[in-house]
Amino acid sequence: MTDPDTERAFRRFFDQHHADLSRLAYLVTGEAGAADDLAADAFVEVWKHWERVEAADNPLAYARGIVANLARQWIKRQTRERHGLLRLGMLRRDRSDPDTAAVLDVREALSRLPMRRRECVVLRYAFDVPEREVAEILGISVGAVKSQTSRGAAQLSVFLKELPVGIGGRSAGA
Repeated sequence: MTDPDTERAFRRFFDQHHADLSRLAYLVTGEAGAADDLAADAFVEVWKHWERVEAADNPLAYARGIVANLARQWIKRQTRERHGLLRLGMLRRDRSDPDTAAVLDVREALSRLPMRRRECVVLRYAFDVPEREVAEILGISVGAVKSQTSRGAAQLSVFLKELPVGIGGRSAGA
């Protein structure tokens, strides 16, 4: 049986951070359905280790680290499954009928970034997480965060400039 104060503290943490952790998972994976599941899985892990999380210097950073790890594992699983289906001939590799009316949005541009850059860009810009905290969450150096964020932002800029003028909210005079 758990202490009522412990349960209240966890519920408060859950209520305060569930939406942000779900959004983090969504921005990293690009999948809304997976994002809610990953956030829920992260909270299960947070609850299992609540004493450690609560004692951490930054409990939210701890939880974000769990979400980032779960999202990375989810993407790897999806990639393996896709490669397996390709080998079985159940998916077409080339898409000869591109949807020319589709707009390349930020989510799509994010999905084109390498995973570590995507994580850095999302945490820094979408969640305004300080570089030191991003480094802690991802288990890398602050210098690596700066480098990956800078390169990721530059790549996003290039990807987004590839949008045709007049589509995706840009006006012909832009």
